[in-house]
Amino acid sequence: MWTKFARLFVIKTKFEAFLIIYGLGLGAVERGVHYLQQYPGYGGWMLFAVCPVAVFMAGARILDSIERSRAD
Repeated sequence: MWTKFARLFVIKTKFEAFLIIYGLGLGAVERGVHYLQQYPGYGGWMLFAVCPVAVFMAGARILDSIERSRAD
């Protein structure tokens, strides 16, 4: 029972990975907009820029892990 439940959270295809990365990207930009409102000026823009960069790094890791598991 638990293995079937756990399999729901496994990313199996690139399409699923892109959907997850898209959702992470939307959340990151929303968070960046809040940073811009909270910290106007240079600091807010720096925090805004860091949010999507984290998603790019995580997205690359997700896509790499899918390609490795497919090769096994």
